[in-house]
Order: sequence, then C-alpha cells, then structure tokens
Amino acid sequence: MKNRNGTKDRIKRRSFLDNIDKKILNILQEDCRRPVLEIAKELSISKSTVSYRIKRLEEEEIIQGYHAKLNASKLGEDIQIIAQVRAKFGQGYAESVGKNLAEIPGVWGVYFVYGESDFIVMARSKNREEIFEKMNNLYNSNDIERTTTFIVGKTIKEDQRIFFK
Repeated sequence: MKNRNGTKDRIKRRSFLDNIDKKILNILQEDCRRPVLEIAKELSISKSTVSYRIKRLEEEEIIQGYHAKLNASKLGEDIQIIAQVRAKFGQGYAESVGKNLAEIPGVWGVYFVYGESDFIVMARSKNREEIFEKMNNLYNSNDIERTTTFIVGKTIKEDQRIFFK
C-alpha cells in the first residue's frame, strides 16, 4: 500500500491467521512453485482468493521470500560448525559484533542468545583449512573474549519451516 509520498507503508501483521492462510502457508512451504490454480483447486477456493492472500501474506512479511533448498554436502560444504561466542560487553555490541560475525564467509546463521555465551554462529566449510580460517576470524577479533567450537558429526534434523495443523 503506497502513501501520499509514493512510498510503501509498512503493513502491520494481523494478530491471527485463519485456516485458509495456514493451509496456503503449509502448501507453499512444501513446494513454493505450485501454481496458484492448483492451490485453489486443492483448497476449493477461487484463484483470485489464493493470489490475494499470498500477496497479503507477503506484504505483511509473514512470507519473507522463496528459496531453493540446496544439499550442502553435494556442493562440497560437508563440514558444519557451531560456535558459541562470548563477546566483550559494550553499548550496541549485540548489533555490531553480530554484524561482524555475519560477514564471515560461510556463516549462515548468527543468533544473539542469553546465557554463558552471547552468540551462536552456524557455518559450513569445505575442509579443515577453511574451518581454521573461519575460526581465526573469530579469535583475532578484538570484540571476542572466548569461543567454543563444535563440528557437527551428523545432522539429525535441520528444517526451519513452520507447519500448521
């Protein structure tokens, strides 16, 4: 929705999702390439209703994008690292240190957490040398006090989708 200045107003998220919204979200999470007509037929609603709801869910930022799920191992990114990072406390450190951690090549997740550590960092690497390089980026940072690094032996589950019943 555009305002008087021609820029988009940020649409506030509704406090609820109805059953049709939830069903559409479930379908799109299974296969975001499904044609709108196919979704409409499955849910016994009109194509325009599905299109409108998808657009609204995108504008409300409930749907934030569409992505292909890649097999990291088949692309040579066989080694996954989880690092707990304790940073030096200071004004705005969560944002500044978090941003620096996120810029390390291969890092795919940075989480500011409460507890013994300040951040959890998730990264993938091709080999030991690349792991060493990534960890050196952490160790040599003036903002980092301590790290604890784990190398994943086997992934049991890795799925961030949210399905509705």
